[in-house]
Amino acid sequence: EAGVAAIVAELRLRTERLDILINNAGATWGDDFETFPWSAWDKILAVNVTGLFTLTRDLMPMLLAAGSAECPARVVNMGSVSGTLPMRERAYSYSVSKAGLHHLTRMLSNEVVARHVTVNAIAPGPFESKMTAFSLASEAGRDQAASSVPAGRIGLPEDLAGAVLFLCGRAGAFTSGAVIPLDGGMSAAEPKPMWT
Repeated sequence: EAGVAAIVAELRLRTERLDILINNAGATWGDDFETFPWSAWDKILAVNVTGLFTLTRDLMPMLLAAGSAECPARVVNMGSVSGTLPMRERAYSYSVSKAGLHHLTRMLSNEVVARHVTVNAIAPGPFESKMTAFSLASEAGRDQAASSVPAGRIGLPEDLAGAVLFLCGRAGAFTSGAVIPLDGGMSAAEPKPMWT
């Protein structure tokens, strides 16, 4: 909460308008079902949902000041394929927080799109990042992750940059409330055959 308040205060000192807000802070936690702690829910939901909501709410006057019908201000929330698919990865609070973030994206769009602010989310599959370094830092980990993606690879920085450029550029001015899968086909993958 203090971090959100500090960044809002600093931005208010520097500008009265904000064209783009990208909510990309995130935390995760993995543990067995039998031992998954209460604190993992508090921490992850505070960062991934509550902090994002509060930051967006508190910066909304600056976004509203920047937006117009032809060129709305943009909010882009970083979701996850884990918020779309019920993956068995022991990251219970993370997956639930990202599903909540996807729903919150749609709710916030309904709140502000008529006032010239679009709100969308990107739902990435596996990309190299500080959060995924525990696995993707090794070739074996990257190969394992790539094997779970129908496209056969993990995401590249250019993939993510392209999605952000679309949402924040002229082409995305009429898109709001969308959760864009950026997962190499994971969220649309055909289920495994039921019958032999």
